[in-house]
Amino acid sequence: MPWSQGGGPWGGGSGGGDGGKSPWGRPPGGGGGGGGGGGPFGGGQPPNIEDLIKRSQERMKNVLPGGGFGGLRGIALLVGAAALLWIGSGLYIVQPNEVGIVLRFGQAVRLDGPGWNYHLPRPIESVIKPSVTAVNSMDIGFRSAGEARGRAVTRPEEGQMLTGDENILDIQYTVFWRIKDARAFVFNIFAPEGTVRAAAESAMREVVGNMRAQEALAQGRVAIETNSQKLLQQILDEYKAGIEITQVQLRGVEPPAQVIDAFRDVQRAQADRERLRNEAESYRNQVVPEARGQSQRIIQEAEAYRQQVLAQAQGEAQRFTSLYEAYRLAPEVTKRRLYLETMEELLSKTNKVIIDQPAGQSGVVPFLPLQDMIRRPAPSAAQPAQPAGTRP
Repeated sequence: MPWSQGGGPWGGGSGGGDGGKSPWGRPPGGGGGGGGGGGPFGGGQPPNIEDLIKRSQERMKNVLPGGGFGGLRGIALLVGAAALLWIGSGLYIVQPNEVGIVLRFGQAVRLDGPGWNYHLPRPIESVIKPSVTAVNSMDIGFRSAGEARGRAVTRPEEGQMLTGDENILDIQYTVFWRIKDARAFVFNIFAPEGTVRAAAESAMREVVGNMRAQEALAQGRVAIETNSQKLLQQILDEYKAGIEITQVQLRGVEPPAQVIDAFRDVQRAQADRERLRNEAESYRNQVVPEARGQSQRIIQEAEAYRQQVLAQAQGEAQRFTSLYEAYRLAPEVTKRRLYLETMEELLSKTNKVIIDQPAGQSGVVPFLPLQDMIRRPAPSAAQPAQPAGTRP
């Protein structure tokens, strides 16, 4: 075996009477006959530390080029390794919800998207990675952290505001915002949350200050949210804060606790007034169209009667003119015709008996008007019956 020639891994012999050396350069104890060299801690003297250090230095000189650390090649190797580590420190990862802002000596030079990216190592370039997709929320007038027991922690110094009619309301709301321009967000404002909070309070106080208390408590909540969001976004754009307001959500609009009962009484009275007003408006909407319809019907009937009278009068006038023209041309014939027409009109409404003899001659026999008696109703008890042959 190779160890038999070199004396084992530690340079000692393995058999026979020639004792091997230990790793520390001293002969181990024991050994005749078939006994081999002792192990590292085999029964000899303790190792010499100085000798061990010298042997280690000799081995390192054999491994390193140039014969040790003092050579130029060794120094160059160490410098190269340090340079590689320094250059590799510029690698970085941008998460999908982030954007990388690369700074060169403190000045922004570019924006990097998600994935692996590289910038020059420090102190030449550095990177800031703000989250641009996350929607942040901010409670104003209360703190939701105290809702663990079912109630929020109110902040009257933030939520109490003066309305346009000089009433005080306690308004609690939440502002939702996200980063719109990462570069402006990082460099144009010092404290983003403080800036958003101060601007939100200012916008809400201006909006509420232009409204009446009853309007803010009832139907004005949507207008408060919309107008305050628009005004808050306008303020932040003037600051060039790089922030987008996604929503302003009202949590509660209440009067102060000291006068809340009086405000609720006023609200109930307001509701009753609105109800009565709606009932009166409904009755008005029912009665007014009906009256207008009746007036239109009367007007139309009067117009029809006027047209009828006018047409009849015009017809009579035309008839009179025609008769006059005929009378002027033939007076006797016209008079006779008028007489006959008049008699026809009068006698057509009465019962007649025509006798073909002069009235003074004999032979006229009276008769019973049986047809008139049949058509005439029977006389009542209070009305005496008329004799036969007489006319009513």
